[in-house]
Amino acid sequence: MTQAAMSLRHTARRARRRGTALGLLAWLAGIVFVLPVLWMVLTSFHSETDAATNPPSLTAPFTLSAYREFFGASGASPWPALINSTTASVVSTLLVLLLALPAAYALSIRPVRKWTDVLFFFLSTKMLPVVAGLLPVYLFAKNAGLLDNIWLLVILYTSMNLPIAVWMLQSFLADIPGSLIEAAQMDGARLPTILGRIVAPIAGPGIAATALICFIFSWNEMLFARVLTGVVAQTAPVFLTGFVTSQGLFLAKVCAASTVISLPVLAAGFAAQDKLVQGLSLGAVK
Repeated sequence: MTQAAMSLRHTARRARRRGTALGLLAWLAGIVFVLPVLWMVLTSFHSETDAATNPPSLTAPFTLSAYREFFGASGASPWPALINSTTASVVSTLLVLLLALPAAYALSIRPVRKWTDVLFFFLSTKMLPVVAGLLPVYLFAKNAGLLDNIWLLVILYTSMNLPIAVWMLQSFLADIPGSLIEAAQMDGARLPTILGRIVAPIAGPGIAATALICFIFSWNEMLFARVLTGVVAQTAPVFLTGFVTSQGLFLAKVCAASTVISLPVLAAGFAAQDKLVQGLSLGAVK
């Protein structure tokens, strides 16, 4: 065997070992992230007595008592909070896409002057701590009579997610060939037609990835929802904090509530899994 062939075999063997090590590391990281979620789901099927044991009991009998209490068998119903979260998350995500897609088009396919400065301006709006703007927003909402109003959260979530959406969509739309846009313009297509029939289908995976991230950010937001809502516009994360009372922490009910509230995000993630992977790879640096 020649020295070149031996060197090639050695390189291939080293690459296989590196791949195996990286695979094991990825599995380990996945297990570390998934185990707390599995433990939460398991605890939600235990009674409060079994859930509070130290160390926890894996062989404790399963029961649906925590879910029955969460869904209103004793106490407030979670459905208004879940509907509020769904309304705020879905509507704000749609508004973000409607506003971010034309902006990303202007910054990528038909870039305006100093478009990098515009992108930096969008990014700079995320540098302000959210808590720093909490008091002005609260005072505005109080004077405008918008406290405990779900549409105030829709506006806030739209403004909070718009910068990251523009950044993401700009990177996705930058990969669309300009020749397609020029051909459509030569055929007389106007901007709405170009965005709806050419840009949107090609950048569909990127748009889906952006929508999913905006939906998750809106669904999980709690600071503004906690301060600006009361009973009428209460969202699911705020409703979840109601299980931590002066009487103690009801662990089984908290785990049941957390499992139910996490299901929409998990369902959206699984439904858009292929689009999410395609979208994130579409905007990658090649």
